[in-house]
Amino acid sequence: MKFIDEARIDVIAGRGGNGSASFRREKFIPMGGPDGGDGGKGGSIWAQADRNINTLVEYRFTRMFRSQHGENGRGADCYGKGGEDLTLRVPVGTVITEEETGALIADLARDGQRALVAKGGKGGLGNLHFKSSTNRAPRQTTAGEPGEELRLHMELRVLADVGLLGMPNAGKSTLIRAISAARPKVADYPFTTLYPNLGVVRVDSERSFVVADVPGLIEGAAEGAGLGHQFLRHLARTSLLLHLVDLAPFDPAVDPVREARAIVDELRKYDEDLHAKPRWLVLNKIDLIPEEERDGRIADFIKEFGWEGPVFAIAAISATGCQPLVFAIMEHLQKTRAAAEAGEGA
Repeated sequence: MKFIDEARIDVIAGRGGNGSASFRREKFIPMGGPDGGDGGKGGSIWAQADRNINTLVEYRFTRMFRSQHGENGRGADCYGKGGEDLTLRVPVGTVITEEETGALIADLARDGQRALVAKGGKGGLGNLHFKSSTNRAPRQTTAGEPGEELRLHMELRVLADVGLLGMPNAGKSTLIRAISAARPKVADYPFTTLYPNLGVVRVDSERSFVVADVPGLIEGAAEGAGLGHQFLRHLARTSLLLHLVDLAPFDPAVDPVREARAIVDELRKYDEDLHAKPRWLVLNKIDLIPEEERDGRIADFIKEFGWEGPVFAIAAISATGCQPLVFAIMEHLQKTRAAAEAGEGA
């Protein structure tokens, strides 16, 4: 199934039923009072996260969603039946905003989490509400209110602890295969990854984390070039970014430092918050560099790139150097989670 991570839909909540203008008509009660009931409320529209759904593909084919109208009130103090609510089931990680204003309506990050996206209209009042000492036979009622009508933008953001950044063919898919049970497509040409891949990295029986591999970036991605810009949103929830660099490109004209700087520039242009996330440098394909030259090549790259953060040198295809990287990631995530829990408990 094609990965669909964005959709636009129209939602129309149900209108409330009208109030009734009715009077008691019983034997031996010649002048019965008002007994018109209220109209029922219109059905609302909810969105609910469901872990059994993976994409927003359903909302690409059906664009309009309506909930039921409330029934009109009736005589004998009978209230109209409320319209049934409509629930839209979406993948965990879906963010829903109002298309026109961009206002956030829901961020469904947990399975089963629900959010009201369009409220049904109130039912109208029957004439029994308007009886008074000066108006014993009111014919006044109110109409039901219309339900909310909105155009929604639905966007799926993958839930992952670690995100992989890098140029096409930097080895992101190979790395996720090496450290997890995920089996994304791997080939010797760029743009092998067309849709995000998730892999669960199990450190031991009690510790694990999720890593996301998104399509590779190219220069100009923030303006829409290439594929990666469509999926950078999936990295927004991650706690750590791994910047993969091909240290031994097949084409000698390719400059790894220039490509690494291009990735950082695109990240900054796309989102300053994403650029500010913790980011580690992972130098890949060191197995293609003669052993006696590796340390020098790594040191030269770090110096020219001006990098001062954590650095890991690996060969993803043979999993060389991957184990220390995995343990370091797990330790970082445990500290991050502990700090977050301490902050919530404060």
